[in-house]
Amino acid sequence: METPDEQEALAVYLVNFDTRVLPVETVDYLVIGSGIAGLYTAYLLARSGRRPVVLTKKMVENTSTERAQGGIAAAIGAGDSPFLHLEDTLEAGAGLCDPEAVRVLVTEGPERVQDLVEMGTCFQRTDEGFALAREGAHRQRRILYAGGDATGAEIQRALCFQATEQKIPVLEHNFVVDLLVHHGRCYGALVCNELDGRLTVFYSQAVILGSGGAGQLYRQTTNPPVATGDGIAVAYRAGAEVTDLEFVQFHPTMLAVPEGPPFLISEAVRGEGGVLRNVRGERFMPGCHPGAELAPRDVVSRAILAEMQSTGAEHVFLDVTHLPEDTLRRRFPTIAHTLAMLGLDICRDWIPVAPAAHYIMGGVRTNLHGETSIEDLYACGEVACAGVHGANRLASNSLLDGLVFGGRIVERILTRPAALKPNPHFSYSGLRNDRPVDYPSLREELQAHMSTYVGLSREAAGLERTLEFFRRHEYLEQCPAQSPEAMETRNLFQVGALVTEAAAARRESRGGHYRTDYPEPRECWRKHLIFKRAGTHE
Repeated sequence: METPDEQEALAVYLVNFDTRVLPVETVDYLVIGSGIAGLYTAYLLARSGRRPVVLTKKMVENTSTERAQGGIAAAIGAGDSPFLHLEDTLEAGAGLCDPEAVRVLVTEGPERVQDLVEMGTCFQRTDEGFALAREGAHRQRRILYAGGDATGAEIQRALCFQATEQKIPVLEHNFVVDLLVHHGRCYGALVCNELDGRLTVFYSQAVILGSGGAGQLYRQTTNPPVATGDGIAVAYRAGAEVTDLEFVQFHPTMLAVPEGPPFLISEAVRGEGGVLRNVRGERFMPGCHPGAELAPRDVVSRAILAEMQSTGAEHVFLDVTHLPEDTLRRRFPTIAHTLAMLGLDICRDWIPVAPAAHYIMGGVRTNLHGETSIEDLYACGEVACAGVHGANRLASNSLLDGLVFGGRIVERILTRPAALKPNPHFSYSGLRNDRPVDYPSLREELQAHMSTYVGLSREAAGLERTLEFFRRHEYLEQCPAQSPEAMETRNLFQVGALVTEAAAARRESRGGHYRTDYPEPRECWRKHLIFKRAGTHE
């Protein structure tokens, strides 16, 4: 093992620590995150006789899964097929999907969705079987949904119920500070209890990241407050490869009411016939794309941005007033109720909407079994990048992604005999800058830069200005993060810098990455940017 000096030269951590003087927990499998990726993976491990422990930094239900409205895509309908689902996914991905990863997603997806049903998820049904909705860039109705527009909440309920049934320990308010990696192998994680600030060392046979995305990089996001890019950041600091981080999806239709909540208006509303109008009352999507309102999300979001810029308005409108009232109230009860609380009637009022950060297509680079470039470190769901989404994710493929690749991680783990690993000690004392840091203000500055210069529309000068912002704050790397809030902000800085660097490097427009100075895709950029802490390679 390296000497302490050698280890410090190689490592990057958020806090000073020494595992020899900290409390230690030794578990079989450490699962980070309590959304669909984390809980489903833990459920499969427990069902197979393994003993997982789930860590989540807030309450178990504080996840992006809980907020998901539209549903989960699976080719189970009459006239549909995995091949058609594959074609739609590849087309939305703008030339950067891994076709084999997509094949895995669409062929294994129906079986995984059936697993959700057997776990107790109550998807909407008709006399013919499951009710299926259509969303943007899908040629078929293939979206299973629950509670009208509360699919994620129903899936989260079923997963939490099964975690209790399987007696899976779910440790709330436990923030993963950093991974413990030695010679390219993950031995566990350093964890901070959010309630009392105590550090604990968790050693495990393997760590599975299912910690979600990084929507809090932006002022306007559909993501919950917990989406601060922690999994991507800790993996990157530990030496894992990350990729495709320039591709950030902005959902076209977040509710745009002054002082209103960050509330998503599901794509399914347009799937049922909702149309977009500018503030002059004119439809604009038919002239932008053959799919009109059901074009891929990147197309719709940029079209909305163009209308907002040309009219000087801060929103456009989603109009569903021509649809049957009983259909709207039955299909979208949560949306209807939220609008009513704000004085809007879904059946009679146009709904003000604007794009908001929704999903990051990139993440920790994995193979088709969820394995990262670090041994015994796995990742699935939004934190991971297996190549299924390319430059732009197809609607309702995200929940499916967590299911399919969570399942594949467990399959891979079960093929390997449980290994007894020695638990080496880890220590770090390289954080010596004690200057006070105003982390709340720094986070606001970060979000302002990312929203203005690294959002839906980008160009060289703004990207360079943002890179300079990150360079001015490199001193943070020498400051110990004294609280989970500080750690979150540090993680946002880590991921934001990578997103910006990737966006500056990619001199073209493709999918969720649009540059006004390079407005067209370029064949020479049909490739992936891969970042590793020691450097970058393609």
